[in-house]
Amino acid sequence: MAAADSGVVPASENQLKRAVNLRGLTLISLGSIIGSGWLLGALTASKAAGGASILSWLLAGLVLALLALVHAELGSTYPVSGGTARFPYMVFGSLGGFTGGWMAFVQAVTIAPIEVEATLGYLNAKFTGLNLVNANGTLDGKGILIGAGFMLVFTTINLVGVRWLAESNSITMIWKLLVPTITIFALLFTTFHFHNFTAGGGFAPYGFHGIFAALPLGVVFAIEGFEQAIQLGGEAENPQRNIPRAVIGSMIIGTIIYLLLEIAFIGALDPAQIAHGWAAPIAGKSAYGPYATLATAAGLGWLSTILIIDAVVSPAGTGLVYIGTSSRLSYGLGRNGYYPPVISRIDRRGVPVVSIIICFVIGMLVFLPFPSWGGLVGLVTSATVLMYAFAPLSLGGLRKQDPDRPRAYRLPMAQVLCPLAFILANFIVYFAGWSTIFWLYMLTLLGFIVFAIYQFSIPAERRTIIDWKAAGWVIPWLIGLAIISWQGEYSSTPDTVFGLTLTPTKNLPTWWDLAVIAAFSLIIYYWALAVTMSKQKVHEAVEEVEQEAESAQEVKAMG
Repeated sequence: MAAADSGVVPASENQLKRAVNLRGLTLISLGSIIGSGWLLGALTASKAAGGASILSWLLAGLVLALLALVHAELGSTYPVSGGTARFPYMVFGSLGGFTGGWMAFVQAVTIAPIEVEATLGYLNAKFTGLNLVNANGTLDGKGILIGAGFMLVFTTINLVGVRWLAESNSITMIWKLLVPTITIFALLFTTFHFHNFTAGGGFAPYGFHGIFAALPLGVVFAIEGFEQAIQLGGEAENPQRNIPRAVIGSMIIGTIIYLLLEIAFIGALDPAQIAHGWAAPIAGKSAYGPYATLATAAGLGWLSTILIIDAVVSPAGTGLVYIGTSSRLSYGLGRNGYYPPVISRIDRRGVPVVSIIICFVIGMLVFLPFPSWGGLVGLVTSATVLMYAFAPLSLGGLRKQDPDRPRAYRLPMAQVLCPLAFILANFIVYFAGWSTIFWLYMLTLLGFIVFAIYQFSIPAERRTIIDWKAAGWVIPWLIGLAIISWQGEYSSTPDTVFGLTLTPTKNLPTWWDLAVIAAFSLIIYYWALAVTMSKQKVHEAVEEVEQEAESAQEVKAMG
């Protein structure tokens, strides 16, 4: 698949610069993991699963750790910016690459405004006179104006250069790690009720259904983000060594912090609030600031003040990172020829300036009257996990068609763990519910429409060549997941969006639904591996990625 034939955009005069070291990569991934999820995720998880929500966090940590290990091999072996958008391209061609890349872009570009919405909602709940949020949870005019200010700051820092992004994130990470740690110990040692874990109907009042349902309601959203070090792979120093360490290290630290936060949260709840159920562990507007409410109730006014400040710092730090990484994903989409080459243009500072500005504009659109933080979390989680699901497929295909490539890190037992990772990713998408999957597919369809319009607007010789055989499994996979979700047990929260209510039929009973997904996932996985592009085409696609990586290394050496 030569560049001239594939629609791949040739490198511009300016190149990405390898300026991010191990510390910067680790903190960028960790900065993505610790955001508004820690401020709000524990409450939504406990409402869905009660005391057993700690199992939801453990399960999410294990699933994402497996996916992180898959990404660690891919990112260190093929270190290129916007990696999650480009790994599927190398093995399944343009259609597979575009689908994976678009999913990655959708989740990344919406997270910065979601983090800002979380900040403003938290502040509005604490200081009711601000009037930043409407009754339905969306931002009002003043809230949108302040949100635009946050987005403008994120964009400006990213435009200055990737080194500024890494260093700015490193500064905020000191605070972002310190505050959750202080909160954990303060609540554990001042107000902790062991019997809260069995209150309101026992340890697991809603059974395994509740444990699984909690996953897309903020749990997976909170822990996700490890892949951000991979998105900056083309700007990483010594990527073969540093990317696996950053991905795995950030996942371990993030999962431990979130698990301890959930334990501290449940133990600090007022027993009277959960004696008869978990519908409202923290009632009213206080639910927008659960940890601050618990700190105040425990007589820890100083901690409540710190948490209010953190409601700005933690989400803002995550938003800062995602403006940068989402722009690298759109850069990747442009480099692969899916969208106009202007979006992959690099300026003299080595940053994709047009992509960054596009991400700012799209982020501003998310502030319009779309669903609030809680409603968007399920959508973003599903897009993220579908993006993650391409990784085990890509690794399996690249192990098959590019087996002799030196690999600084090799996933052990890949023949078992790759299909297992794909099954588990599909489980989490299914748990998000039928309505969430429907609206995610509407956004996916929008991406395909824009892709088609651009392709038909350019001369035939410049159009992206689609290998229909290599990507023939993509549409059946997405349609199959939708049908299973429609027939399954899990409803979305909320299940009414833009006035349209979508509820599952519940024709597939519990456990049988998971068996169907597992069998369906294995069929898709082995189908995808059977129809990968030829070794020659895979090698040509990989060579294009390697040339870009070498260019980035040369720029670093000259700098």
